[in-house]
This record gives sequence, structure tokens and C-alpha cells, in this order.
Amino acid sequence: MRYIALIILFFYLNVLKSQEPVFYVNIFTNMGNMKVKLYNETPGHRDNFLKLVGEKHFDGTLFYRVVKNFVIQGGSSDSRNAPAGKHIGYGNGAVNINSEFNKSLFHKKGAICAPRQPADINLFKMSDISQFYIVKGQVFTNEKLDLMEKARNNPIKKALKEKYYLPKKEELAKLKDTDPKAFNKLLREIKEKINFDYSLSNKLEFSEVQRNAYTTIGGCPDLDGEYTVFGEVVEGLSVIDKIAAMPTDKNDRPLTDVKIRVSVVIKK
Repeated sequence: MRYIALIILFFYLNVLKSQEPVFYVNIFTNMGNMKVKLYNETPGHRDNFLKLVGEKHFDGTLFYRVVKNFVIQGGSSDSRNAPAGKHIGYGNGAVNINSEFNKSLFHKKGAICAPRQPADINLFKMSDISQFYIVKGQVFTNEKLDLMEKARNNPIKKALKEKYYLPKKEELAKLKDTDPKAFNKLLREIKEKINFDYSLSNKLEFSEVQRNAYTTIGGCPDLDGEYTVFGEVVEGLSVIDKIAAMPTDKNDRPLTDVKIRVSVVIKK
């Protein structure tokens, strides 16, 4: 009976989840407009972003950082009415919230994401939802994605080997000749510890869905697992291309201001 009750509860929760409304916002700019779907899988980012939209926090701010084949970033409060040449991006009202990493949500072209302070001063990688960036990125080959995985993962594996295997290296060498059974037992224990820590690490392993996106529409795969993705552009992808192609100054600010207005919260 208890098992049946759990199945019913699981079914009920899935029904409730499927009935959860989906929120959309429109981002208006002088370079064109974009419609953005906010993910329910990242409720903290969704709700805080909607709150700031309702408070008109983003209205009048700029896309102040534009890097070709990378991202367009905007929303910082200190970009509002900023004179030409001013270095922007520190803002006056940062809203830091917990990260909501989800492996099914990634940095494909059109993804809207939360920036953050560097990890050395932001240990838990908390997001600054008072700003946002939208991915432009580029198209990758599967071979390039393989190299990116190795570049991230090999140092992690090396560090874990140094942590668990090297201190036991001499003991293993002795056991191999004197007690094969104990040797195999210790070796299994070491491998289990390495595999467990590796499973919890910030490793990079692209899924088939990610690879399909990154090799077709493109994106910024090296940012996966580092910044929270909380939505995606569903209309107006060409606007990202227009903004990303604009001439910029030495601080990556477009020479022509791209002003932002975020409004029309739609619930479906």
C-alpha cells in the first residue's frame, strides 16, 4: 500500500508541475525586440528576475558589454544614462541569489543567464540577477567539444589521483607481491573514492542534446556549470546577432547605445 501511495504522490506532483504556468518577458531595444521564456527549473532566478522587471529595474539600462561570438550583457543599473566611455558593470543594486545549476539547461545560442563575481571572492558562485547576459557564441565541432571536456576534466582526475592514489602507491606495490587479495581490495577502495569525488566535481561532459545544439546553432559550452542559465530567447535570435556585431570601445561597450526595456510579463 505504501508503494502504491508513493506512486500516486509522484504522479500527482508531476501533474502539478505540468500545470505550472510558464512566464515570458519581452526585451525591447533600439536594435529590435526579443521574447524570452523563463525556466521553471530555476525558480529563484525566475521569480527574482520577474520582481525586478515589475519594478522596472532594467528599463533605461544598456547592453553595455558586447563580445563578438560570445555574449551580450546588460541590465546593470550604472549603465542608465552613462556618458560615452564610462566603464560600466558594477551597478548600485546587485541582487545576489543562490546559483541554480541544472545540467539540462546550458549555454546554447539565445540562453539568458546570470553573471556573477569571480569564484575567488564568490566561493558559492552566487548569481547577480540584477544583470543578465544573452549567449551569442559560435558553432563548434564534436572534436573541439572533446578537447574542451579533456581540458576541464583531466586536471580534476589528476588532482584526485594525487589525493587518493599517490599516498598509497608504496603500500599497493608491497601488497601486489605479498597479498593480491588485499591489493585488489585497496585498489577498489581508491577507485571508488576517486570516482565518487569526480562525480561531484565541476567536470564537463556534454550530453547528446548539448552536442546537437553546439554543433548547429552554437553557443558558449565552456560556461556550462559556471553560471546559471535561467531562460532562453524564443523569438528574435537575429537581434542578438545585430547587437553582437556592433563596433565597440576598449571596454566592449557598443559605440552606439543599445537601450533596454523589459516588460509585458506573459503567463501561459
